[in-house]
Amino acid sequence: MMRFEMRSAVAAIAVLALAACGGEGGAPAGGSSSESISIDGSSTVFPLSEAVAEAFSASQTGGARVTVGESGTGGGFRKFCRGETQFQGASRPILAEEMAACAEAGIQYVELPIAFDGLTVVVHPSNPLRGATLAELRRAWEPAAQGTITNWRQVNPSWPNLPLQLFGAGTASGTFDFFTEAVVGTAKSSRTDYTPTEDDNVTVQGVVGNPGAMGYFGYAYYEQNRERLHALTIDGVAPSPETIANGSYPLARPIFIYVNADALQRPQVQRLAQYYVANAGRLAREVGYVALPDAAYETFATRVRDRVAGTAFGGHQEVGASIDEVIARPLSTTAPAAPAAPQ
Repeated sequence: MMRFEMRSAVAAIAVLALAACGGEGGAPAGGSSSESISIDGSSTVFPLSEAVAEAFSASQTGGARVTVGESGTGGGFRKFCRGETQFQGASRPILAEEMAACAEAGIQYVELPIAFDGLTVVVHPSNPLRGATLAELRRAWEPAAQGTITNWRQVNPSWPNLPLQLFGAGTASGTFDFFTEAVVGTAKSSRTDYTPTEDDNVTVQGVVGNPGAMGYFGYAYYEQNRERLHALTIDGVAPSPETIANGSYPLARPIFIYVNADALQRPQVQRLAQYYVANAGRLAREVGYVALPDAAYETFATRVRDRVAGTAFGGHQEVGASIDEVIARPLSTTAPAAPAAPQ
């Protein structure tokens, strides 16, 4: 399995990626060696984007400069909708307010679910607990637990008598949005007395260093740290490539890349996007995520080539949709109207 090292949210890697000869995916040749392409967004998607950028560089000769950063899903969309980046990694779909911001700036986007992830809840290996239900997680993480649920036994009397310390995604993270909706029941609804971060390595270190800690992040981070952490089963199902792919793991989800549709007219951007789609399945497995079906990648390669803009999610987070259902939906570029204020 490919090893990777996470960067802080403000850091970026720069790799040389080509352009002079044709590459995988059938994108057109051409482009300037001085061209710069920027990928930013989700820390969950970061290891996959990093792997794609490095493999793209190794497969080509010549030179566009590709930078890969991790500002979080929300922070990345702010940059993307200002036209500052060409690729946006996201651990949830684009939201209505982000659709509106992109529309106001004249930014159209091609939405590409790129792999499956299973949000993984981890504890210190000395913790005897081996599983939790969604209801138990809700009791630990809901706003009402703040300042009240401070010991594992307060969640379940059979759980260890340990001080409970929580680590998780920052509020600008798509992982935070997904976890709160899937676990608490409402996106962005969470107790705030936990350690939030856009860098999942902070959560890794927090849980590794504290026998009473609980944290959550994308499955790839667990895969890279499985000797130091224990993953809880959720409603009796352990996270694994098989349970994530078949949807039986309750916290399975797609992760995304969004590409600026106008930028896809630039040969090197088109080439990198095609390379990303053509190699995402292979590289997802190497960094610890789960590939989509081959037919899905074929559909998304056509979407990139034809610059088909829009989202299949209507501007809101969603739990439990299959990839076949998502592909069959019409795409929309119009943000849904905000609900009317109560009279």
